[in-house]
Order: sequence, then C-alpha cells, then structure tokens
Amino acid sequence: MRGPRLFARRSRATDEGTVIRLIASWCLSYPDDEVLGRVDLMRAALAEMDDPQTPHLLRQITDHLANGDPAALRREYIELFDLSKRHTLYLSYWSDGDTRRRGASLGEFKQAYRDSGFLVDLRGELPDHLPIVLEFSARADPGRGVELLEKHRAALELIRFALLGAESPYAGAVAAVEKQGEVIKPRPDTRLEAGDLVSVGPAEAVGSDRAAGGTRYVFRAGKPL
Repeated sequence: MRGPRLFARRSRATDEGTVIRLIASWCLSYPDDEVLGRVDLMRAALAEMDDPQTPHLLRQITDHLANGDPAALRREYIELFDLSKRHTLYLSYWSDGDTRRRGASLGEFKQAYRDSGFLVDLRGELPDHLPIVLEFSARADPGRGVELLEKHRAALELIRFALLGAESPYAGAVAAVEKQGEVIKPRPDTRLEAGDLVSVGPAEAVGSDRAAGGTRYVFRAGKPL
C-alpha cells in the first residue's frame, strides 16, 4: 500500500528519528482496525531507512501485527498492558505509582500538550501513556517530546526489560525509540540498573478499558484545549 511520505529529505537523520517515534506510537497502541490498517504504511517507511538495526527492531512488532489474528492480537494487548501492572505503558506510574506525586507528573504532560499549540484529544487516556507521548514527540513538538521521554528514561528501560522478560515482540518498539540515541544516555545494562534511576516504584496497577473499541489520540494544529 502506498501512502504519503512520512518525512522530507532535507534532514534525514532527524526526520528518521521522528518517523521511528511515530511508528513506535502506532505499534504500541491498541491494535484496532485503524492501527492494523497502517501496517503496510509502516513497513514501507521502514524500508526507506538507512540504519538497518532500528527498522529491524520495529519489524518484530509490525510482522507480529501483520501475521496475527486481529481478535487474538487485541486479547494479547489487553492481557499484556491492561491486566498486569508489570508491563504498563503509563510512564509516570513507574516512578510515582498511584501517589499524590503522580498528579504533578501528569500535569506536566498536560501542560506540554497545551504549550504545543495543538488540539489534543486523549479519548479518555491518561497523558503519560507512552503511545501518546511518542505521537506528541513525532507530530507536535519533537524537542519537548524527547525531553519528556528523557525525563522518564527509567520507565522506558523498565518497560523494555519487562517486555523482554515476557518474550513480547512489543519490546522491539521500545528498544527502537531508545536506539535513536536521543533518549537514553547512557543506557542501563540490566533491569536492576534501570530501577536505580527511580527512587519510588509503582504501588498499584493502572489500566484502561479497551472493550469499547480502543483509544485514539489526536494532535491537530489549532488552539490548545
């Protein structure tokens, strides 16, 4: 399937990082029909990239999405990310748990979205959900988005190690974001080292109801909400 080009040629290194974050956002989203319908577009974009390693990481999950039964993919996603706190994609949860401190962290994400000048429709999701942050960093404000990812670098690593432990192809999407070199410097070698980057770990599970058809988040140019 052919579609619009996802990046211009004038700054390939920077733009490829943006594309990686956008594809990772889609790959880590609930696999509804809209996401699954983008798989061919994602594969075409990855085929154009110069660095063979990062596209390989993302192909682990794009191939999984392409070859899986949609109903089975959706059950897998809910079991992995919504029914277990061990793999949650809510970034501030890894450092703050469900404490009062987390409210301030969520407020920081919301403020970044407002400051971008984009209309943001979270469709009921919390603003620190990793696919949302990745889409923001790709479509709205790359600088501020990467800043947020860097601030929550421990959460990214803990998510990656958790997904590797579960032998999940979703681990490749998180690893691809880190591979860009803009987010994790230096990169922890073990889950224990990643855990040392945060002072407080998660205390309770956080999840969301996907049964109504998944979630969509939209960044559109315009006056912020």
